[in-house]
Amino acid sequence: MQRQISVNLGNLLLSLSEITDIANPNIAQHQQRTAFIALEIARQAGIHSELLENIFTASLLHDIGAISVEEKIAIHNLDPMNYDLHCIRGELLLEQTPWFKKIAKIVRNHHKNWEDWDEPIENPEVFASQVVLLADYVERHIDRNKYILHQNKTIIEMVKDLKNIAVHEQIVNPFIEASKREEFWLDVVSPRLYPVLLHNGPYRNAEIDLHGIALIAEVYKDIIDFKSPFTATHTTGVCASAEILSRLFGLTELEINLMKIAGNLHDIGKLIIPNSILEKPGKLTPDEFAVIKCHTYYTFYVINTIGGLQQIAEWAAYHHETLDGNGYPFHCKAEEIDTGSRIMAVADIFTAISEDRPYRSAMAKDEVYKTIKNLSDKKLLDFRMVDLLFDHYDSVNTYVQEKQWAAKNFYESRFLKVLEMSK
Repeated sequence: MQRQISVNLGNLLLSLSEITDIANPNIAQHQQRTAFIALEIARQAGIHSELLENIFTASLLHDIGAISVEEKIAIHNLDPMNYDLHCIRGELLLEQTPWFKKIAKIVRNHHKNWEDWDEPIENPEVFASQVVLLADYVERHIDRNKYILHQNKTIIEMVKDLKNIAVHEQIVNPFIEASKREEFWLDVVSPRLYPVLLHNGPYRNAEIDLHGIALIAEVYKDIIDFKSPFTATHTTGVCASAEILSRLFGLTELEINLMKIAGNLHDIGKLIIPNSILEKPGKLTPDEFAVIKCHTYYTFYVINTIGGLQQIAEWAAYHHETLDGNGYPFHCKAEEIDTGSRIMAVADIFTAISEDRPYRSAMAKDEVYKTIKNLSDKKLLDFRMVDLLFDHYDSVNTYVQEKQWAAKNFYESRFLKVLEMSK
C-alpha cells in the first residue's frame, strides 16, 4: 500500500458537494451550478486568490446545513420556510474544522440581503456572502423544464430588480456583464459542469493530504449522523469500532487512518435517502427497502470519483456485502471482500444493533452476541472479525460509547440548542 496519499482538492470538494443534489432531478447539480455562477461573478469583479477560493468553496457547500432531502427540495423550490435554519446548521458544522472555518460565516449569511448588512461591501465576508446569495438565487430560478436561452433574459431582469436591495450593485453589475454571453448560460446547465469546474476552478492544481481528507470526513460524519436523531451517533460508533478492530487485528497505522475515514464516510449515500424512510417507525415495505439499498452504491460512487481513494471507497461501501455473495448492492463474493471491508461490515452491524432505532430498542450484550454469531455461523460475516469483537467486547464497547457520548454531547448541547434558539 502506498505510504503517502493525497488527492486533488477540487476533485474532493466537487464530489462531496453533489451527494445531496443527486437525490432528486429537480435539484441535480444545484451546488455546482451555484459555484459556477459565483465563480464567474467573482472573476468578472476582478477577485483573485484566497477570496476567490473562499467564494468557490462556500458556493459548493452552501446548502450543507440542509441535511434532509425534503428540506433541500423545499429550499430549492422556494417554499415558504425559515431559511436561517440551514444556514445556522451549515455554519455550526463547518466551523468545527480549520479547513472550512474561513467559509463558515459566508455560508451562515448566504441568505442575508444587502439591506440587512451593517458592514460595507468591501468587507470580504460581506462581498463573498452576497456573491453566493446571488448565485444561489439565479440557479434556483432556472426552470429545468425550459430551454435556458428561452429564459435567461427574464432571469437577468429579475436580478436587476434586486440591485441595492437584496444584492449590492458591485455584485449585480459583474453578474449582468458575465451573463451577456450565451456560453455562460449553456455552461450553467451543462451536464459536463463537473469537469468544467474541476479544470477551470481555483483548485485545479491544489492537493490535500490524508490529514486534510480526515478533517473533511469528520465534517461529513456529523452531516450524515445529524440527518436524523435516530442516527445521531451511528457513524461515530462505526468509525470507532472499525478503528479499534483494525488495531486489534494488526493493521498498519496508515490502514487504520484510512479505515477511520472510510468509517466516517460509510453512510454518506444515506444523504440521498428521504427522512420519511429513515425514520419510519414500522417495518419498511419492499419498495422502501429497495430505496435504502441504493445508499451504499452512492457511497461508492461519490468516494470513487475522488481519484486516489479506491481503497477507502471499497471499505466504506461494502459494509452490506456478505461473504456468500447475497449482500447489496454489488453482490461481491468472498474473494472480492478484503480485510478492511470485512471489519467494516462487523463494525456497522455491531453499532446498529447496539443503539436505539425507531422500530426497536438497543440490544443487550447477549442479544448482540447471538445476532452477530448467527451471521458468522451462516458464513455471512468473517468469523475472525466476529471472534475479535467478542474476545475484546468490553474494551471495544467502552471505546465506542466514549466516542458516541462526545458526539451526542455536541449534537444535543450545540447543534440542537442553537437551532432551538433560532426558532
